[in-house]
Amino acid sequence: MPTNPPPINVGKITQSILLIRGEKVIIDSDLADIYGVTTKAHNQAVRRNSDRFPPDFAFRLTKQEKEEVVTICDHLENLKYSRVNPHAFTEHGAIMAASVLNSPKAIEVSVFVVRAFVQLRESIQGNKDLAAKLAELERKLSSHDRQIWVVIEAIRQLMAPEPPPDDKRIGFLKS
Repeated sequence: MPTNPPPINVGKITQSILLIRGEKVIIDSDLADIYGVTTKAHNQAVRRNSDRFPPDFAFRLTKQEKEEVVTICDHLENLKYSRVNPHAFTEHGAIMAASVLNSPKAIEVSVFVVRAFVQLRESIQGNKDLAAKLAELERKLSSHDRQIWVVIEAIRQLMAPEPPPDDKRIGFLKS
């Protein structure tokens, strides 16, 4: 009796998405792991189909970017021993990688990779919306602050004691 593969965890895929060069990407070793192939097999398939991976789909990390990724991501520590800098795949590149791998698992999992990128994009958009609302609230509060200061100043003026009367005498004057 065939066993069902473990369910795919979109959260795990989302954690594999990094921001490099202003792009949300997945490193080749993480993508190979998600698709259930070795990094070597994954990279061979990409190399054989290099015309399908323009720079906006995949790019090779620089030595400095590789060092930063290794420092930030504990699970990528083995990359520090690699002489080759890893590839980074954008959302479109990750989908293209599934098509060149052409394995049933890669095709099945590619749907979850897309969902992870979409989930991340929605999360970022939600943060932008929240930031806009906070900025609007700050503007309103600063406007209210000015109005409150005007009210406080008016109250202070009302609370101030009346100045003493001039030394004018009250009463009748003798003529």
